[in-house]
Amino acid sequence: MNQEIEANTGSGYVLLFVLFLAQLGSVAGVVFMPPLLKVASVLVGIIVFMCWWGFYMVGPNQGKVLQLFGRYVGTDRNNGLRWANPFYSKQSVSLRVRNFESGRLKVNDANGNPIEIAAIIVWRVVDTAEAVFEVDNYENYVTIQSESALRNLATTYPYEHDQEDGRLSLRSDSNAIAKKLLVEVQDRLQKAGVEVMEARLSHLAYSPEIAQAMLQRQQASAVLAARKIIVQGAVGMVSDALDQLAEQGVVELDNERRAAMVSNLLVVLCGDQRAQPVINAGSLY
Repeated sequence: MNQEIEANTGSGYVLLFVLFLAQLGSVAGVVFMPPLLKVASVLVGIIVFMCWWGFYMVGPNQGKVLQLFGRYVGTDRNNGLRWANPFYSKQSVSLRVRNFESGRLKVNDANGNPIEIAAIIVWRVVDTAEAVFEVDNYENYVTIQSESALRNLATTYPYEHDQEDGRLSLRSDSNAIAKKLLVEVQDRLQKAGVEVMEARLSHLAYSPEIAQAMLQRQQASAVLAARKIIVQGAVGMVSDALDQLAEQGVVELDNERRAAMVSNLLVVLCGDQRAQPVINAGSLY
């Protein structure tokens, strides 16, 4: 496995001044020196001319991967004008933070329901040697492996779960799912010298063919949950009312009257419509 090492390079500004003086000296030697020295000056001039091809620029958050006839010799991350062996090949690798949004993938969740899901992945290159030599095209590799990890994550967890279901859900546990996604994507991209900085779901929905049915299910679940709370509160209020009537001696109720009062109070407290008062001028018997 190739891992990044620091290249042995020099400052281009110093070499620029040195090569300029050497080039002037070689030209002067060809013009003013004796014939034998002219030959040496020509050779020096050729060597100096070849050295001019060793200059290159390194921008901020950029690395230059250097190779000598196919052999990796190091990476230069020093900014500015640099100089190295003119026979080195120099490949630029961006070290900036990048992000991409995956396409909307249509998959089945853990319960077999078809859903649409997409994610945003924030990443950067941390090892230029692995990024260049371990994979063919590291940018394409990041895209494909991230979508593969997202697809696998979507099939592992349900879109949503019931209260008695202890599993994580894609819809309700977004922060935990984001952490799971980051770990899974990082595991797949480790060999490419890439660090995943953030992973978030950007789109999550049921597929159109079942979206309406699932919406009705969600509405029904919400109505049932609300009804359950209303009934629990109504039962407590009725119990308190009967206890206070008995303690204060406002009225004595036999079992039949107590059952009638409980029924009426529950109807008033749990009904959807406003209660209509009815005056009873007679007796229950």
